[in-house]
Amino acid sequence: MTYLSRIRINPLRSRSRELLASPGALHRWVAYAVPGPAEDERLLWRLDSDNLHRPQLFALTRSKPDWTHLVDEAGWPASDGDHAIVRSYEPLLEQIAAGREFAFRLTANPVQNSAKPVKPTPAQAARLATPLGEGEHRRGFRLAHRTAAAQLDWFLSRTAGWGFDVPASRTDDPAPGLVPDVPDARDVPDVPDVTADADRPGPAREVRIVQRRRHAFDKRPGGPRVTFHSATFEGRLRVTDATAFRTRLLDGIGPSKAYGCGLLTLAPLAPVTPLTARKD
Repeated sequence: MTYLSRIRINPLRSRSRELLASPGALHRWVAYAVPGPAEDERLLWRLDSDNLHRPQLFALTRSKPDWTHLVDEAGWPASDGDHAIVRSYEPLLEQIAAGREFAFRLTANPVQNSAKPVKPTPAQAARLATPLGEGEHRRGFRLAHRTAAAQLDWFLSRTAGWGFDVPASRTDDPAPGLVPDVPDARDVPDVPDVTADADRPGPAREVRIVQRRRHAFDKRPGGPRVTFHSATFEGRLRVTDATAFRTRLLDGIGPSKAYGCGLLTLAPLAPVTPLTARKD
């Protein structure tokens, strides 16, 4: 059995400020919610802090969690309403089928592998300076994508392997004069093919980046420093491979899963209200 939880966080409490400032600390408190070892659970979680006054924690666990400790220390234990909602994930998994569309949200750590960083850190420079033995190969470096364009490209270039695609935006063509006309090389002699696919931007997709952050914190008091960049994507997706998609829902997407990345959550698509003619 798998469970999805949503916990309300009170940002004014002292414990909350500690947890909101450090993904490492929040990971430990999420792990306290389940009785077994965290590595057996393959915990996934995400902190949604769009509204700084009402942040919410989402967590996916394989055993039923108890969030009493988090509500007591970082929530509103004496207030009305649902402090922590826990629901079985199975009904959602049963709805997954090729062709189904959902609204989605994902916080991920977009990275690339490079054999030689352009500006290596001292630790990376030391690794590069270490001589290799015969037949040895140096493992590549995991580097963060830091621009929104690179992060979005990272996401869109991998969705097929994750079992879904992001449909093109449902927008009308721009009015004449709002975008420059691009000449067709077939109509202009001796002009390079400026409409070649390699130079042509792809169609706009139903996805946007709603938050980008750089995280830096100590893994433990006095321990090594952890630094990574995250991007939160939301939009609309269409399932293309139900099996691969269920795997990503359960196992997460990308690195830094222990620090709040990788949890893909779904919601029903909002109905589209058709425009009607005004009646005077």
